[in-house]
Amino acid sequence: MDSPVTTAFNVAEIRKQFPVLHQQVNGRNLVYFDNAATSQKPLSVIQTLSDYYSGYNANIHRGIHTLAERATKAYEETRQSVKAFINAASTEEIIFVRGVTEAINLVASSYGRKFLKAGDEIIISALEHHSNIVPWQLLCEEKQATLRVIPVLENGELDLDAYRKLLSGKTKLVAINHASNSLGTINPIKEIIDLAHQTGAVVLIDGAQAGAHLPIDVQQLGCDFYCLSSHKMYGPTGTGVLYGKKELLSTMPPYQGGGEMIKDVTFAKTTYNNLPYKFEAGTPNIADTIAFKSAIDFINETGKENIAAHESALLNYATKKAGALPGVKIIGTAQNKVSVLSFVIDGLHPFDIGQMLDARGIAVRTGHHCTQPLMDRFGIEGTVRASFAVYNTKEEIDQLAEGLSRIISFMK
Repeated sequence: MDSPVTTAFNVAEIRKQFPVLHQQVNGRNLVYFDNAATSQKPLSVIQTLSDYYSGYNANIHRGIHTLAERATKAYEETRQSVKAFINAASTEEIIFVRGVTEAINLVASSYGRKFLKAGDEIIISALEHHSNIVPWQLLCEEKQATLRVIPVLENGELDLDAYRKLLSGKTKLVAINHASNSLGTINPIKEIIDLAHQTGAVVLIDGAQAGAHLPIDVQQLGCDFYCLSSHKMYGPTGTGVLYGKKELLSTMPPYQGGGEMIKDVTFAKTTYNNLPYKFEAGTPNIADTIAFKSAIDFINETGKENIAAHESALLNYATKKAGALPGVKIIGTAQNKVSVLSFVIDGLHPFDIGQMLDARGIAVRTGHHCTQPLMDRFGIEGTVRASFAVYNTKEEIDQLAEGLSRIISFMK
């Protein structure tokens, strides 16, 4: 966790690529620590969006004119880029969606409705975001299936012994996040996947908090589905990816009907398109999907190893700084974490802390982080969450610690 940053990594140069960082909020230089909610965008991503709208805005796949062909080529280049980024076997396994939420709903609606029946069981964990809870609840209600939950230990890690006991011949699907958005816990998903496959279950991995931080090799992991959101990977909002094994996707009915997802339509019968287009009905989010490639290029050029080392150093530094302050309790002390620091302060509501930090130009997230069951497990309403990205610095963490110290002293 303390691996050194390579000499090629220069945070000052990286910060120059993010124009939003260079502003004042409430009279102070912005400190942006809300990266787990959405990361900021480099100039390359912003420029790609501008280039599309100003240079070759056109609908894709259907047109034969020059602009349409340019737009289609750029759009499909992103699919190729995603394939390489997660080491998928084929671009047929890369489906563009609005983000992880839609990806999970697609699997629940298409795979779940076709293959699950009364008495079957789905396993999730107590670490899950609401988007990886509610779709399965809806499916279980519809199919009279049962939702099982892996408990979380006091340090924020999953109870794998309990998981093993939950698995049975009734288990048809396991849906787990790669890393927790609330606590930063990195789950041992390879082990989780292997154990699930021993019972014949399929596995979906929510990779929203992993895409910008962790190496992802879907073939090595063996997962059946993997989900990504562009906007948490320095890319635009409103676009993301569902990876699915081709043999599974081929058996699943379309999620939505409309243009592009068809080969032939008559009033008597519709023949569906090939993968992945069977799941991409209607005009997609063309510009943002094209710009998603620029975000992936930024991550690749910076180097995930460099990013991980820098963020790990920031997390360690922030954990020590926050832990030294009176009344601060860190929630989530797993051994392996992405760069998320979640904490509470005795006698202070997280919302109040967030507002007082904002007055000092420091942006953090407060509340339950769309993980209410997890907050209930720890007996709290919510936390203050500071989440770090490639462009953050130790000097910014010093400002956070100073702000927290002043808040604690003022409220005594």
